[in-house]
Amino acid sequence: MPPVLRPVRRLDPILVDRIAAGEVVERPASAVKELVENAIDAGAASIEVTIEAGGRRLIRVVDDGAGMSADDLALAVERHATSKLPGGDLTRIDSLGFRGEALPSIGAVARLSLTSRTAEAETGSTLVVDAGIKGEVRPAPSPRGTRIEVTDLFSATPARLKFLKSDRAEALAIADGLRRLAVAQPRIRFALRSESGSPLVFSAETGDDAALRRLTAVLGPDFGASSAPLHMAREGFALSGHIGLPSYHRGAGNQIHFTVNGRPVRDRLLLGAVRGAYADTMSSDRHPVLGLAITCDPALVDVNVHPAKTEVRFREPGLVRALIVSAIHETLRQVGARNASTGAARTLDALRPGHPSPTTRPEMTAHSGRGAWSGRAALPPGLPSFGAPAGHAPASSFRAGGGLFEAPQATFDRAEAGFGDTAQALFSGDLAPPGADLRQPEIEPPESEHPLGAARAQLHETYIVAQTRDGIVLVDQHAAHERLVYERLKRERTAGGIARQGLLIPDVVEMAPQDAERLIAAAPDLDRLGLTLEAFGTGAVLVREVPVALADSSTRNLLEDILDALDESGLEEGSADGTEGGPLGRRLDAILSRMSCHGSIRAGRRLRPEEMNALLREMEATPFAGTCNHGRPTFVELKLHDIERLFGRR
Repeated sequence: MPPVLRPVRRLDPILVDRIAAGEVVERPASAVKELVENAIDAGAASIEVTIEAGGRRLIRVVDDGAGMSADDLALAVERHATSKLPGGDLTRIDSLGFRGEALPSIGAVARLSLTSRTAEAETGSTLVVDAGIKGEVRPAPSPRGTRIEVTDLFSATPARLKFLKSDRAEALAIADGLRRLAVAQPRIRFALRSESGSPLVFSAETGDDAALRRLTAVLGPDFGASSAPLHMAREGFALSGHIGLPSYHRGAGNQIHFTVNGRPVRDRLLLGAVRGAYADTMSSDRHPVLGLAITCDPALVDVNVHPAKTEVRFREPGLVRALIVSAIHETLRQVGARNASTGAARTLDALRPGHPSPTTRPEMTAHSGRGAWSGRAALPPGLPSFGAPAGHAPASSFRAGGGLFEAPQATFDRAEAGFGDTAQALFSGDLAPPGADLRQPEIEPPESEHPLGAARAQLHETYIVAQTRDGIVLVDQHAAHERLVYERLKRERTAGGIARQGLLIPDVVEMAPQDAERLIAAAPDLDRLGLTLEAFGTGAVLVREVPVALADSSTRNLLEDILDALDESGLEEGSADGTEGGPLGRRLDAILSRMSCHGSIRAGRRLRPEEMNALLREMEATPFAGTCNHGRPTFVELKLHDIERLFGRR
């Protein structure tokens, strides 16, 4: 059949508006976003949103902004009519809306009613647009500001209704969009009301900490105590806000809030920079919680690259990414040994009577699960040499509070572990005479004044118990030392080379031929990490040198973990940019993270008091010590008042 030749014609204006509405108004949440952004641009101090049926039946937005005159009201519903580009310069956009498409697009697919009054006018004006048909402007009573009602959304395009989700899902999308706007504008009051459920209200915040209070209201009450302030500026870009500690994370990335010049955005460049910044402090399946604001000259960013204006394009994307990564790294480095406040809450819940707790003893293996500790672990500078692991003598056990505790071994020195004479007598079963004063002298070692306190005991040869001035700290010795070894190896690599040790007898490791080939291909890069190897026939490699910190670890297990890291990082022969923070630098860090597990002390290792205290002091001086390389917490702190509540003292 021959093609039908049709003449070119101009589309009907109403049809044009409905086509535009398909780009601008995808769902009720899109309409709410556009209307609220108009209210923010109008200088509103309070914005109230009311919805019914997830926004399909009704969307009402009321603000106390500057309002519009009758003439402006009539022009506002025309396509490409806006008050936000006074100079017509698209390279310097300093408002949230500027296209002039929102109101005519919404009016083309629904019934749109606008009522507005300026501060100078004695009365307001109202206008109705029904499915693209514009009515007349009429006088109407109105307070200062604007009231917009959208009813029967998509009634003019019924096909769009079929693609909407349930009323509840649409209402949740509206609430999420309003939260993002609330984070971007902490000094404005926002309220969302619907026919079901409690209203969502964010009060206007004032003062220097307005942004933090708004973030806490949006992200939850634990965010304030589990975050750190961030401020950094570089070459025309300023970054500020608050970032969650690595131990405070979520299973999805919807709690990452970014604003650019007051505009909430969901940009892949920014999200990728955040993921990179938290890469070696958080598990890959977890996501950080933060709120960051980027401010810059409007000419340095293009916000006109997406119809919904949720993405932006920076003139210097590499600079912005580097700024985000550097700022987050520096902030976490300054935080030091600090963990999220939620860890203590979870621990307290586990200690309460009736809470299920495991009765099996922790395995004495590394995180990778490749085998038990089999040698001495090298320590970072400043830590004393650890002795050989103690034997595992039979130990009795008893139950208390629903959990299983092992009684101290016969060779355990309670005085060394921080227990005084009174505790020694009680543990041995000797009771003091009636009326005796059992209080110990108030002699505190200097270590108790440190953030992580003074070591008092070691439980199950796995966990260190330390006493601080106002509580106790429980430390996972393997997780903590793994972080210390990892940071030490990174410092050595950056400083010019990891200290290495030649093997008296080179170690030959047999493996699958393809695995051996991959290791040999990566040999030049592995040599930078202190691991020297070469081919040794088919399906074998010869290891000549290893990092000093890993000198006593299993070579086979080490190579197996490196193969896993190569799979995850995609390190290839001849990779470029080995600088810290570059692509190869990040891949080498991923390998170092795997390697450090082999150089750290294992669970089941008996430690002396001075060794435990040295570990605590090194943690305090090491960045990112609050989590191990896999994102798990290295310690949990319990305040004294929380412990007292467990025993009914408060």
